[in-house]
Amino acid sequence: MKDKSPEMEQYFNELDTEVKDLYKIANQAREKNYDPEPKVEIPLAKNMAERVEGLISISAPEIIDKGIPERIQQFEEQFGKLDWRVALSIALEVAQEKFCKFEDKIKAIETGIRIGFAYVTVGVVSSPLEGLTKLEIRKNKDNKEYFCLFYSGPIRSAGGTGASVSLLIADYIRKQLGYAKFDPTELEIKRAVTELYDYHERITNLQYLPSPEEIEFIAKNIPLEINGDPSEKIEVSNYKDLPRIETNRIRNGFCLTFGECIIQKSPKVLKQLDKWGKDFQMDDWNFMSDFVKLQKKIKAKGSEKKEESNEKIKPDTTFIKDIVAGRPVITYPLYSGGLRLRYGRSRNTGLSATGISPIT
Repeated sequence: MKDKSPEMEQYFNELDTEVKDLYKIANQAREKNYDPEPKVEIPLAKNMAERVEGLISISAPEIIDKGIPERIQQFEEQFGKLDWRVALSIALEVAQEKFCKFEDKIKAIETGIRIGFAYVTVGVVSSPLEGLTKLEIRKNKDNKEYFCLFYSGPIRSAGGTGASVSLLIADYIRKQLGYAKFDPTELEIKRAVTELYDYHERITNLQYLPSPEEIEFIAKNIPLEINGDPSEKIEVSNYKDLPRIETNRIRNGFCLTFGECIIQKSPKVLKQLDKWGKDFQMDDWNFMSDFVKLQKKIKAKGSEKKEESNEKIKPDTTFIKDIVAGRPVITYPLYSGGLRLRYGRSRNTGLSATGISPIT
């Protein structure tokens, strides 16, 4: 807080002193060896940058006290707080081992991605550690190395936007370090479609079920391989025993990252890339512009024929497609007089709060 009053300054100093006293007592209790660890595992963090360091230090303890929080704050001054470019920039520097050395290049790159991912999720969810399980560097048909990212169920806690940014972070590092793009086969593209629909129909409903055309378009163009650990007992109904996909079982991390993250949040991703993508050499994501146009066309279900009537907003039929039988229908797409509920963040709500208009 800037320009604090003397009373407020004293208040924060008292909080700081009392918390440190409590930590001291807790550590003395831990030294009696009645607990799994001899000291308190949760590090103190004064700001979000320190939270990010503390969270990722669980998997990479070598990053502690190497200057990462201070560097994050420098990038925030340059780009603004919570700007995705801060995440990309700090992730690349960690991957380049500018702060500390790692046991191998995979650990360095993986830690870089996790640091950037933790930043966009404000250091308060487990996704950077548990949702992104590992990175593998594999070889494509031309014998060039590319990135394969493994995701699992806890990716949910990042939200669709956060998980989508993790892909941008990984691809930014890939490009800057000179790795090749992923080269999916026709069978791998078909497997993506089949697996998402099997997951939606046989396991649990996806929040957003993309059309086969949407899945194929992203699977064909995305420069990274999205993978995941087998999570379900059920196998995919088709396209099994593919050489680069280790399991025939359904992978929830793959389905969630594909359907509810990068495809569902593509308009938001494109909006950011349009602002600064060229400056960060993200040209391998230029396909997103064509994808968003395709997505709008599919959602509108043929209403594009009305374009000549100066109609700027097209109906979105996806929200009503999976409605449960017997539930009341309170509106149809763009129906005059229908009730609409818009929820999200505004100036009077915090980061984790949801606001609804009092009129509603």
